[in-house]
This record gives sequence, structure tokens and C-alpha cells, in this order.
Amino acid sequence: MALRVSKAELPAALSETMISRFGAVPEPVEVTWHNPRVAQAAMEFGAKVGEWDTVDESLKSFAHMAVAAQVGCSWCLDIGYFQAQNQDLDVAKASQVPRWRESEVFTTLEREVLEYAEAMTNTPPSVSDDLSARLLGRLGPAAMVELTAFIAFSNLATRSNVALGIESQEFSAACEIPLARRAERIPA
Repeated sequence: MALRVSKAELPAALSETMISRFGAVPEPVEVTWHNPRVAQAAMEFGAKVGEWDTVDESLKSFAHMAVAAQVGCSWCLDIGYFQAQNQDLDVAKASQVPRWRESEVFTTLEREVLEYAEAMTNTPPSVSDDLSARLLGRLGPAAMVELTAFIAFSNLATRSNVALGIESQEFSAACEIPLARRAERIPA
């Protein structure tokens, strides 16, 4: 798939900041920069979301990658896995998120978070009262609200990237363990 909107020229300082942080300028920034107000708002909101600290970082990382795998956002899967390595999260687990149902590396809580991320991502959302109650009991209200908002933000990012034709920039090539491919699901 090719970009559906071309890359815009970024201010030099912003490009330099992105390159120092990621090693390259992320294509979502280059594409959305056609509307700097939208791009800046997205980056600011993303930064604020990144400051939330009630939910364990690995749970949020796994949730974002689960959303990306379901929506088909190779860019978010790629950068999520790359960031998991850079945040010293469990890369062996992170590598298995696209096939979490078949993998045996996840705890019960991690599986529930992954299931919740997918249920929120379904159209229409399919979050059950039972799953919600189990997570609420394990996480508490503050973390449940944060996790829900984080997954909603992940849906915004992944769906925007897919719609704009933004694909993996191969950030995860720097990771020692290859990212697993999502298992094909047969409709019921």
C-alpha cells in the first residue's frame, strides 16, 4: 500500500528531534504535518497519554499492539514492538502479541487486557460485563479508566494510520526477537 497522502516537509528542528528519538522521522508525523494543528494536537495528546502511569507499561504496550494487530496497522505494531524493547519491557512476550491466543507466555491478567483491547476494537465494541468486571476487580477503577482511554487512543492512532496508508518503517528490525505474525482467524 502506498501513502494516500504525501509526506509534508517538517520544520528542521522537529525532524531533528524525531530522528534523535526514533532514528528516523515517523511517517504519521510527516503525513499529518499537512495540517500542523492536527499533527501538533495529536503529538501533544500522545505525549499526555504517555505520561499516564496508573496501568503497568507492559499492559498498555500489549494492549496497543493488540489493537494494531486487529486493525492491521503495521506501523503501530512495528513502533510498539520497537518501543517495548527500548523501555526494557519483556520483548519475548511483546513479540507474541499478534498471536496471543495461541501463545502460552501471557499471564491471566495480560490475556484479559489483550481480550479487552480486541473487544473495544471490534465494530461494534463487544466488551462483556464479565470481562469488564474481572478487569475492574484486578485493576481498580482508576486503572480501568486509564486502560480504556489508552485503548481508545490506540484505536485513533491505528485507524488513522491505516486510512492514510501508513505502513511499517521497520523500526522493529533492531529487535533481537522477530515479531510473530497474527494467526488467521476463521469466522465462526
